[in-house]
Amino acid sequence: MTGSFDVNRANWDERAPLHAASELYSVRKFLDDPEFLSDVVRFDRPRLGDITGQRGVHLQCHIGTDTLSLSRLGARMSGLDLSPASLAEARKLATGAGADIDYHEANAYAAVEVFGESSFDLVYTGIGALCWLPRIADWASVVARLLRPGGRLFLREAHPMMWALDDEAERAWPKYEYFEHDEPLVWDDDSTYVDTERPLRNTTTHSWNHSLGEIITALLDNGLTLTGFIEHDSVPWNALPNEMAVDESGEWRMRENPSRLAASYTLQAVKAS
Repeated sequence: MTGSFDVNRANWDERAPLHAASELYSVRKFLDDPEFLSDVVRFDRPRLGDITGQRGVHLQCHIGTDTLSLSRLGARMSGLDLSPASLAEARKLATGAGADIDYHEANAYAAVEVFGESSFDLVYTGIGALCWLPRIADWASVVARLLRPGGRLFLREAHPMMWALDDEAERAWPKYEYFEHDEPLVWDDDSTYVDTERPLRNTTTHSWNHSLGEIITALLDNGLTLTGFIEHDSVPWNALPNEMAVDESGEWRMRENPSRLAASYTLQAVKAS
């Protein structure tokens, strides 16, 4: 899968400065307001609870806005991502905001080699992260090994059904695999999900879908206990442009009868003490 990761790294390296300059990621607000939090972490906060003093890692952290937000909630954070350009933006943001966050360049599967086993009270990830990983069982093994006894995984992610839908259709329908396959879905797209007039040069990406059952079973098989699972009718980006509308919090949901589609979910699991 090294070739796929190289392809994706080139794409995300090109996206990173565009995202950092966009209104969506609100970098200026982070620098101007020491209490500002990302929309994603504001949504997660009621379920995160008090994380003051916890040692946390954000896997696939991109440019670090959610990582910084978790730091502002009191966690001692590290971030990991495969894109050096994304990490450059994350470090710049942390420095500008006066936050003590250490960032590391590596594939998510190498996180244990980077940090060591049983290093964290909190593993945080999601929001378009799992689709970039080919084998969900290997990811779950990494999460379990990173956690200290009693440590917690906090995952908010797009619902697997969302990844199976044709997002370009006037009415969404299941076009892509719902279950995990060895071969990736290959995309060719010169755009990204922020407003920018600059087309990408590295247009190819590879992704993989994983079913809800596969994700949960992988965590259970690696010794974690599921402690919370909530499905949401919203997702923090315009996943279905022809059918979704945004609310004041930055969440997107179906314009007509939002309750007919689970758009994302929050999963929490703990490692035995």
